[in-house]
Amino acid sequence: MSTRPDFTLAKIGQISIRVTDLDRASAFYQSKLGLKHLHQAPSVSIFDCGGITLLLSLPENDNDGPSSVIYFEVPDIQQAFHSLSDRGVEFIGVPHAVGKLGNVEVWVGIFRDSEGNLMGLRSMVAGQ
Repeated sequence: MSTRPDFTLAKIGQISIRVTDLDRASAFYQSKLGLKHLHQAPSVSIFDCGGITLLLSLPENDNDGPSSVIYFEVPDIQQAFHSLSDRGVEFIGVPHAVGKLGNVEVWVGIFRDSEGNLMGLRSMVAGQ
């Protein structure tokens, strides 16, 4: 088992917050807090927070309650996935593309920390 000591997580790229009313939450973050709105889709609304993405998202199922997920920005999500997996980090599935922002594909990989909190990796991959 390789530990790949040269790999570390350093930069937070995105924070995801679950909301129950996407339109109400989007209006709050845009109008009340003054955050720059980037994009809205049926289940997500995306804001820029000085280079860190704030993602408001509807729960994926009825069991999802209020929660936040911190996504660490990585240049190569596959390399990060393998390095952390080698260290015993257990991922919930393999990294995968979740959408596009213009010609950039957004890839994520989700794992749990030692306390059961959801954490993530995010990689922005320029389209071919």
